[in-house]
Amino acid sequence: MTGRVAVVADRIGWEERRLIEAAAGQGLTAEWVNDESLCLGGQDAPLHRFDAVLVRSRSYTRGGLVATLTEAAGIPTLNTASAIRTCENKLDLRTALRHAGVPVADFRLVLSRKDYRRAITELGTPFVLKPIFGGMGKRVTLVRSADVAQSVYDYVEDLGHGFEQASLAEPYLAAGTSIRCFVVGRQVVATAEFASAGEDWRSNAALGNRRTALDTDPAVTKIVDDVIDVIGPGIYGIDLFRVGGEHVVNEVNHAPAFRGVTEATGTDVPAIVVEYVKEVLA
Repeated sequence: MTGRVAVVADRIGWEERRLIEAAAGQGLTAEWVNDESLCLGGQDAPLHRFDAVLVRSRSYTRGGLVATLTEAAGIPTLNTASAIRTCENKLDLRTALRHAGVPVADFRLVLSRKDYRRAITELGTPFVLKPIFGGMGKRVTLVRSADVAQSVYDYVEDLGHGFEQASLAEPYLAAGTSIRCFVVGRQVVATAEFASAGEDWRSNAALGNRRTALDTDPAVTKIVDDVIDVIGPGIYGIDLFRVGGEHVVNEVNHAPAFRGVTEATGTDVPAIVVEYVKEVLA
């Protein structure tokens, strides 16, 4: 099979390079396309020359917008615009999963200081405050005690825009660890546990913290299946926490980093992703 694949991203990093290399090894031509230079919407848009679009935008607004227009143009797009939009918005994702009966971490929507004060009362400390729109562990804050909580929210208020201020408060559950399931299609192809390293409490895979390969767990596989039932097959990094012996979904990443899970498990993730793209093109 031959075909041209656009790898749409704001920069070409380790993952994008490996995807381009893997595509060449499987008969496809993959090319990085900067998501800042597309100006989509016209009849002769720059992505029309591609047979498929793989959206890797780190931005939590650009990905869904690009996917909307490429799908409208009839170009196979991974992930789908609907899936990307759901993943971009942590509240939309949590709500959709909870409505479907998928276990998710408890949360409170924080749109104002009044919300914030009530969330502290209901959740107690420590708790985590995170932006609804964002990823890679950026601006995720662990508030360990009530005496600093109001000072933390001063910074949220000073962001100036409601889009950036919209946040979720949730109990601190991870105790420094999380589980990343890398999913291609409907299949979990690699699973690793990420643990915080040094002085950084966050266990986000993008931060390069300590990681350990995990064996297949039927309970985890069942949760992943249920998540895919909600958002549809695609390429995802599904992050779980262990809570009281059970697992809950924390986030689903629509353009997941995979260097850490690749190095932890030895799985050739880029090759598997490219094979999935070929299946979509067939």
